[in-house]
Order: sequence, then C-alpha cells, then structure tokens
Amino acid sequence: MGTEAPVKPKPADPSGLSGYGEAVHIVVLNDNHNTFEGVAAALSQYLPGVSYEKGMALATTIHNNGSARVWSGPREQAELYWEQLGSAGLTMAPLS
Repeated sequence: MGTEAPVKPKPADPSGLSGYGEAVHIVVLNDNHNTFEGVAAALSQYLPGVSYEKGMALATTIHNNGSARVWSGPREQAELYWEQLGSAGLTMAPLS
C-alpha cells in the first residue's frame, strides 16, 4: 500500500472570472420588437458603466451586425445581468 499525497484544493480565482480565468460574455441579438430607445434604456438600467448614450451606440451595433457583446465578466454577475436584460424583453444569446 502506497501513501498518496494529499490533494490540495485549488485556490479561488481572485478575479472572480469563470473557468480558467475567462470572462463570460453577454450578447444581445437583434429582433423585430425592441426599439433602439428600449434597448438603450435596458442596457443602461442593468449594466454597470453603460450610459443611455453608450446603450444607443450598442443598440446601433446590434441592429447593424445582428448582435453585440454588451458585457463581459464573472459568471455570477453575468447570469444576473443576463436574466435582468431578458426580463426587460431583450433577445439574448446563451451565455458564453
């Protein structure tokens, strides 16, 4: 019978990011039922650091490109923001 070295738990990632330190991304998809103003208002209401003006710029990107990454960061926060934006009526891609 051999002796096994104790398994040390992996220290928590101080950045709070998911997996191997990679950020989780929130992507909003273009749709036919949200206005630019509605998208900008939802983004500015729920996402830190997003003003209404920045929300309008993101809404334009969503419209022109079909989607836009609107936030990246730790999984737990991403899940909250993703739910809030979805509840506000935005069309969301799965978290990635």
